[in-house]
Amino acid sequence: MNQRVLIGVGGGIAAYKICEVVSTLFKSGVEVQVILTNSAEKFISPLTFATLSRHQAYTDDNFWQPIYSRPLHIELGEWADIFLIAPLTANTLAKLTHGIADNLLTNTILASTCPVLLAPAMNTDMWEQQTVQKNWQMLLTDGRYHGMDTASGLLACDRVGAGRMAEPWEITAYVQSLLHTRGQRDLAGKKVLISTGATREHFDPVRFIGNPATGKMGLALAQAAKHRGAEVTLVYGVAHWNLPLGVRGIPVVTSAEMRGAMMAELHNHDVIIMSAAVADVKPQNYNQEKLPKAALPSTLALEPVGDIIAEISQHRQPQQKLIGFAAQTGDIITPAKEKLQRKKLDVIVANPVDKPNSGFASDRNQAVFLDYQGRQQEIPDCTKLQLAHYLFDFIRVGD
Repeated sequence: MNQRVLIGVGGGIAAYKICEVVSTLFKSGVEVQVILTNSAEKFISPLTFATLSRHQAYTDDNFWQPIYSRPLHIELGEWADIFLIAPLTANTLAKLTHGIADNLLTNTILASTCPVLLAPAMNTDMWEQQTVQKNWQMLLTDGRYHGMDTASGLLACDRVGAGRMAEPWEITAYVQSLLHTRGQRDLAGKKVLISTGATREHFDPVRFIGNPATGKMGLALAQAAKHRGAEVTLVYGVAHWNLPLGVRGIPVVTSAEMRGAMMAELHNHDVIIMSAAVADVKPQNYNQEKLPKAALPSTLALEPVGDIIAEISQHRQPQQKLIGFAAQTGDIITPAKEKLQRKKLDVIVANPVDKPNSGFASDRNQAVFLDYQGRQQEIPDCTKLQLAHYLFDFIRVGD
């Protein structure tokens, strides 16, 4: 089934970032069409978007020419599964809030019924104006509209502050989430706690016991939960990715730090997902200074690390849902079932780490979901964001 995304580009320097969004969506198999406002054309040409999307890019010149069998804004509005507006300017925001339709973009929005994702971008003083914030909050009371937070940083006006548009990877992920959920916010009002990444157990300041986990699966879980309306806290080991906008992050290094963070947050959340690859053992002794190579021990005395998810299981409330991960080689089902029962989990995700495009560091994954009621669902090769959504579909948080 074709997935179709209509993108409305507003007038702002951030318009150049949307080229990457269009290209990434096209490469993933999504059909993309683009509308540019008159102001947007001053920053980037329709030809650029036409080349990237393999479709004509539409402007107001097309809107006012009666060369289409049906009104263009009606055709485009009915065609779209998801409507993205980025960058969203203060001008277009005001028009949407008050139902003004004076160009192709705003007419098409009113002629569509699909979910609309908004990615604002403007100068800090403009973004923080009371009228702009009032329009923003008013528009988001309409369930069609999904708003992305703005980032803080150096803006094109040389101001450092809020108003920076979300990065292409975040916009693309949100679009892909909406293609899956069709705009449903089934986690609205829920708080989700997720652990991800690898812990490091040092025996001197520069050497440690670790594993190849990158935290990408937990990152995808955090994005999916946020896009479905949840309030998300992500406890993560050493990461080489940026924390998603709107997600609260707690960075940790050791298993002890991860345990402390998870236990401190435990009772404040409805769903707890332990996707981190926590060490099983740690060195018995720690050296405050780097050991010379000649002084490295031939054997390393180890001691077990506490089982975080087992401790969470003992202290959680009955209404809290607890989900674990089991990264396995060979037979992934048998050990996952045993872990599910022994640790009294609601759901466990068994995923192979010995298959291509699966497991550590990959952008893709595959898994089998199992729950305490005996349900079992196999998820074939897909992106980690897709897997995250399939998991939330399986969990059935409202039950």
